[in-house]
Amino acid sequence: MLAYTVLIAAVAFERVAELVVSQRNLQWSRERGGVEFGASHYPLMVALHTGLLAACLFEAAHREFVPVLGWSMFALVLAAQGLRWWCITTLGHQWNTRVVVVPGAGRVTGGPYRFLTHPNYVAVVVEGIALPLVHSAWITTLVFTALNAALLRSRITVEDKALQSLARSQSA
Repeated sequence: MLAYTVLIAAVAFERVAELVVSQRNLQWSRERGGVEFGASHYPLMVALHTGLLAACLFEAAHREFVPVLGWSMFALVLAAQGLRWWCITTLGHQWNTRVVVVPGAGRVTGGPYRFLTHPNYVAVVVEGIALPLVHSAWITTLVFTALNAALLRSRITVEDKALQSLARSQSA
C-alpha cells in the first residue's frame, strides 16, 4: 500500500504541475483576448479529479494488490501521462485546464492532434480506469468512469463549440 500511496502522491504532484502550467497559459491567453467557454463545469471537473485520488487511496486500503493487474495498469497510467504531456507540449501556450479560445490563434493539428480531435481526454479516460486498478480499486474505477463520461460529454460539446468559434473567426 505504501508504493500505491507514493504513486497517488506523484499523480497529485503532477496535477499541481499541470495547474501551474495552466495558470501561466491562462494568463497568456487572457492577455491576448482569450475567451473562456463552459466555465460552469470546471469546479465539477476539479472535484471529480480530486475525488478520484482520494477514492483510490480509500478503496485500495481495503483491497489486495494483484500483480498481473497492478503492473499492467501501472503501465497504462504511465502511457496516459506520456500522452497527456505530449498534448500539453504540442498545444504550448494554448493548452489549459479550462476551455479558452484566443482570437486569431490557429487550431493545432500536429502531435497527437493529427490522429484524434481530443487526445487529452483519451489520457484522462485511460488514467481514470487504470489508476484505481493498480491496486484493485474497481469500485472507484466504475464510479469515476461513469461520472467522468457524463462530464466529458459536456466538456467535449463545449470544446467543440469553442473550436467552431475559432474557425469562424479565422474565416471572417
